[in-house]
Amino acid sequence: MTATSRPVALAAGLVSLALVLSGCGATLVQGQASSAEPPITDVAPDQFPITGAAETPADVTARNALADLNDFWAQQFPDVYGEDFPQLTGGYFSVDPGDVDESAYPGGEIGCGAAPEEVEQNAFYCPPDVGTSNEDSISYDRAFLQELADEYGRFLPALIMAHEFGHAVQGRVGYPANDTSINTETQADCFAGAWTRWVADGNAAHETIRAPELDGLLAGYSIVRDPPGTSPDDNQAHGSYFDRVSAIQDGYDGGAAACRDNYESDRVFTQTEFLDDEDLANDGNAPPDEVAGLIQTALPGYYTDSFPDDLGTDFADPTIESFDGAAPDCLSPDSKAGYCADDDTVYYDESDLAEPAYDEIGDFAVLTAVAIPYGLAARSQLGLSTDDEDAIRSAACQAGAFSGAALYGEVPTIQLSPGDFDEAVTFLLTYGKDPTVFPDVSLSGFQLVDVFRQGFLYGLTSCGLDT
Repeated sequence: MTATSRPVALAAGLVSLALVLSGCGATLVQGQASSAEPPITDVAPDQFPITGAAETPADVTARNALADLNDFWAQQFPDVYGEDFPQLTGGYFSVDPGDVDESAYPGGEIGCGAAPEEVEQNAFYCPPDVGTSNEDSISYDRAFLQELADEYGRFLPALIMAHEFGHAVQGRVGYPANDTSINTETQADCFAGAWTRWVADGNAAHETIRAPELDGLLAGYSIVRDPPGTSPDDNQAHGSYFDRVSAIQDGYDGGAAACRDNYESDRVFTQTEFLDDEDLANDGNAPPDEVAGLIQTALPGYYTDSFPDDLGTDFADPTIESFDGAAPDCLSPDSKAGYCADDDTVYYDESDLAEPAYDEIGDFAVLTAVAIPYGLAARSQLGLSTDDEDAIRSAACQAGAFSGAALYGEVPTIQLSPGDFDEAVTFLLTYGKDPTVFPDVSLSGFQLVDVFRQGFLYGLTSCGLDT
């Protein structure tokens, strides 16, 4: 995020199909994620064979997930695509690249005729008709999946299996948007999100996940984002953190039919390249001493322009004021951010919120932190509630609408940098359950990210501001 008057150009992607789930060296989101509940029953190895499986916890999770994925798509495929789902013909392959027994793999090969070691730190689907052995198959590094399970909870490896199974669906019905990599990969994420909702609703025989685990699941998915600055045209582009999380939620909310319909050439992605070498050197972050000034100009500028256009009424800028540790009397003593109607002021804690959010996440996390109470100020002007669930949903949605406008160059005082939307997601997941930042209205980080996404996609008029 930088100060500028230049418009942002959102690049379109024309890339070839990417087959693998890429770790991309992304920084892990800090924090513990609780494991999902144990599966209802484990699938016996002889009922669902996986070549090379060692029956580690990761193998058990992969088998349970893959069995449930076959059930899910057997149910969904006829409704969504009008025909029965053809089972994978090439099988499934589990590998520990650090301890490979070549004799466990016929011909010493896994999917696409690859050597077992080639799946290290990865998982991939081999499509049909590529001219290799073991086509139409899924291969995975079980040691890598176990690392993810240990860090983020047992369901993340299951989600990765669901992503790869999404590619198997594409292998049967075709790839979206002329096989562009970023569309193909995020559509597979969407399919994974649709399956996750099916599991969360209690339909699966072997996997379970409860709503509280969804925050940790999204946090863990940061490891498979593309590094900030990756071109959306890259022939291995998978999408930014926001792009991938948004796709999961697209499927979670809309089901497999939404995944079928929403991934063509007009889909909007936030992944962009760095503006210049200076932006790259700073990881897209404005200097800390400039962030407060950007906030002071960007938020009022957006609302002053958008209220008349979108809501048919003028907007009066509230005051934005920082404090240092001691919250003003109009807020709770431990508050780190909030809106006070009595003096029409948006407050945020410089030392206990802005500084750690900047240091641990990035500059756009700070702007998002202030955008939430600023959205409450907007609701106050319209005579709407400012302290209940509707208010917080609306404020997070408004933050997404503001961010979308900034991406498109409609906020002339700032220009977004690669990773800014990722920082917003990380902030919402990190601070969403912190009652000193967000009023305690029982919203999860997953829900906050979802309404932020809705604001980004559909603008201010989607944010519950009708009076």
